[in-house]
Amino acid sequence: MKEDFDIFKKFIKGKNTAVVGIGVSNIPLIRFLLDLGAVVTAFDKKTKEQLGDIITEFAQKGVNFSLGEGYMENLKGFDVIFKTPSMRIDSEYLLKAKQEGTYITSEMEEFVKYCPAKIYGVTGSDGKTTTTTIIYKLLKQEGFNTWVGGNIGAPLFSKIEEIKEDDRVVLELSSFQLMTMDHSPEVALVTNLSPNHLDMHKGMEEYVEAKKNIFRYQDKNDVLVINKGNSITKEFDKEANGQVRFFTSKQELNEGACYKDGKLFIDGKLICKKDDINIKGMHNVENYLGAFLAVKDEVSFETMRKVAETFAGVSHRNEFVKEVNGVKYYNDSIGTSPTRCLATISVFDKPIILIAGGYDKHIPFEPLAEQGVDKIKTLVLVGNTKDKIKAVFHKVLKERDIKLPIYVAESFEDAVYKAKEVAEKGDYVVLSPACASFDMFPNFEQRGNKFREIVNSFK
Repeated sequence: MKEDFDIFKKFIKGKNTAVVGIGVSNIPLIRFLLDLGAVVTAFDKKTKEQLGDIITEFAQKGVNFSLGEGYMENLKGFDVIFKTPSMRIDSEYLLKAKQEGTYITSEMEEFVKYCPAKIYGVTGSDGKTTTTTIIYKLLKQEGFNTWVGGNIGAPLFSKIEEIKEDDRVVLELSSFQLMTMDHSPEVALVTNLSPNHLDMHKGMEEYVEAKKNIFRYQDKNDVLVINKGNSITKEFDKEANGQVRFFTSKQELNEGACYKDGKLFIDGKLICKKDDINIKGMHNVENYLGAFLAVKDEVSFETMRKVAETFAGVSHRNEFVKEVNGVKYYNDSIGTSPTRCLATISVFDKPIILIAGGYDKHIPFEPLAEQGVDKIKTLVLVGNTKDKIKAVFHKVLKERDIKLPIYVAESFEDAVYKAKEVAEKGDYVVLSPACASFDMFPNFEQRGNKFREIVNSFK
């Protein structure tokens, strides 16, 4: 049951409030909290000089600051703390604050609790952004005033008073955002689950339990959409409080969404052919099956077909960049896990030149080597995980007595240029790193943009 936002407005007014992180989502949050009458202290590891003009703006508005090394030492004595999603709730600073009686929350928790519109929430290990965007396109095409947020789009909490009850909201939700959530969206969709973010979670069990919060607090009128073809998600129906809908590309279903003989079906009714979908690959078939099933109560089959035929995909998701001397370059910087990378390279009609490697999320690379070795013509490795991935591939190559050229680059630029050097006419060069970007770039978007920039400079 949604709560009246006036409750929050009365609660936050005059409260001594800490906001941890002065980033993209927290800047509008700080402005909003100030407008609501909160007394705000902003925390960030960056220095005043690194943060730049935003410090001047906030200082003029009366914001206090705790910046630089040791900035978290001052996180005490607050009525309310808004934590950044990546900050674990068992952080020593938050545990101390909780003992003091501080209310600890996040922008996304408060948004889901108070948003007046129906929310479609999407989570999973792979396909979240594409599926979220498809649902947004479907609802918008059907005529709803639709908002998109969470991991993509604009921060929405500061817009909450502009959102109407008849609007629709679509959120991409990460395990970090879900970990402390105690309210669930009316429609929850889990695309799939496989090992991911094990650098941040204590283990796979904690990761899965965090994901379950997307449906754990639903009621009997709500909907959970889950992948029947995934060994983890298919069991979620046992814990669901609302209506469960299954989708799969691996078997025929009379109820739910499935793929059969090159066609997509909802409850046994034909929606479209696989070849009609503008974005290619079986992983995108599954993304569409889940999205169609999530919106089937509110979106016509005609709209579903139209979006499938016209939606060109999301930036950094196997995005065609350019053809140079007969070589086609693709940017799949969003491929931050081995399973996502596998899904991407499986789309191509012949082995590719793969650029991979990056920040270590402590996810095993064995599946990528074992299942992907025959899909790769040449492997170019870079980043913190380059030696780790190389060792896993060498083991598989030795076991199968096959050869695969593997190059190790010292910088991201060197990796792209090495791929160009070894590519021949007719080849595909694909950036799908199977890793996060944080060893070299702040996020996958900047990594993808750099790849585009380098490729577009080729003559």
